[in-house]
Amino acid sequence: MSTQSVEADTEDTSDVELQNADVCTVVGAIEKVGSKWKLVVLNDLRDGDKRFNELKRSTGVSSYTLSRVLDDLEQRGFVDNRKELESPVASYYRLTEKGEDLCPVFNALDDWGTEWVE
Repeated sequence: MSTQSVEADTEDTSDVELQNADVCTVVGAIEKVGSKWKLVVLNDLRDGDKRFNELKRSTGVSSYTLSRVLDDLEQRGFVDNRKELESPVASYYRLTEKGEDLCPVFNALDDWGTEWVE
């Protein structure tokens, strides 16, 4: 392979990266919150604080999956887990500021879905 073709490939790659810079942020954002259950849980928490079993009932997700999703969302900073140590002990999940910043996105998707999804 000649040096010239390697340089051309490098230039082509950087041109493509520049052209797709805006798309990369969209793809990156979707990768952070993109699984079905993450979206369902984040959307459900827009209504306010919920306990684990409330989320399980309102979303229909299994306990195992919900636990994994909540752990991931908490680790990524979208959800906060507040524990009340009074009897009975309870954990409440709520959106953080980062999670609340997704609410306008959910509203826009809801509007779009109402218009275009059959």
